[in-house]
Amino acid sequence: MNSELQSTIHNEMKLAMKARDKPRLGVIRLIQSEFKRIEVDERIELDDARVLAVLDKMVKQRRDSAKQYEDAGRQELAEQELFEISIIAEFLPQPLSDEEISALIDDAVSSTGASGMQGMGQVMGILKPKLQGRADMGKVSGLVKAKLT
Repeated sequence: MNSELQSTIHNEMKLAMKARDKPRLGVIRLIQSEFKRIEVDERIELDDARVLAVLDKMVKQRRDSAKQYEDAGRQELAEQELFEISIIAEFLPQPLSDEEISALIDDAVSSTGASGMQGMGQVMGILKPKLQGRADMGKVSGLVKAKLT
């Protein structure tokens, strides 16, 4: 394990085992298995940036599932998804405020000199590494679009 974040998650798994916290342990094992799947499929070792991307994706998937369960009236399943989000989110960095996100967007737009939608890719390319795991990239994309149009 070369990722500091992976080591932290592994240590949390040990603590959950010792505490006999089965629900928490189950979620942490889900996270670990996703890391392992990617490492085996792609024959790579995950670094912290990739670990954050994986955790971010897991949260997004669970948000979507929770919304679908709520829409279908399956509250107990939605609550399980929300519980999983709460555990996964513990390993993500603190989310940025709207003001911080807006400032980073302004910096990225001015540093690329982007104007109009053709500059969208450049701006997002600069923002993604800075915001990964700290902001909803779909929301950021919308804000960038609004700034560039």
